[in-house]
Amino acid sequence: MSQPDTKERILDVAEELFARQGFHATSLRAITGAAEVNLAAVNYHFGSKEALLDAVFERRLTPLNRERQARLDAVQAVAATEGRPLRAEEVLRALIEPTLRLYESGPGASSFILLVGRALSGSDELVRQTFLQHMGALFALLLDLLGQALPQLPRNQLFWRLQFALGATGHALRWAGGGLELPGGFTQPPSVEELIDMVVGFSAAGMEAPCP
Repeated sequence: MSQPDTKERILDVAEELFARQGFHATSLRAITGAAEVNLAAVNYHFGSKEALLDAVFERRLTPLNRERQARLDAVQAVAATEGRPLRAEEVLRALIEPTLRLYESGPGASSFILLVGRALSGSDELVRQTFLQHMGALFALLLDLLGQALPQLPRNQLFWRLQFALGATGHALRWAGGGLELPGGFTQPPSVEELIDMVVGFSAAGMEAPCP
């Protein structure tokens, strides 16, 4: 097995086991056994279990954030060309659309979605902070752009409304993309495009609502 194959195999297995069992419940021995490598390979490529967790997040979030950034840059360019302010809906769509397409991104996506769910709603502070380290710069940019789109809203209101939009997006991603059976006989949206439109519309309406 070549070095690139070894590294990717370790990442694949760690992603799945961290998602299914949790970070602390997953031993390096379990990862090396499932990946069919020795402990020295993990130490060589990553150095520690914590660094391996960071690499699992980095592998998927770096290209995802790059796409989000490119879409936000395009939104700003269009608004400037048209000589108008940014719109909350277009800023949110630049965030939400590539996020909700994540589960179409190939093998392992469902495990990564579950891992993100653990980061956002679980009790493991290390997993949450590792995830948030990869999201800090993007979150700050989103807050600034939404402030330009909605200058009438206090910044603290923007912060919480953006949190709610992110929560709705994560919940939709988990339920629609995670292969979960919906309760009460409800069905999945017929297409990812319809799901995106629903989440963007819901989030934009909440973001633009008058202050209480």
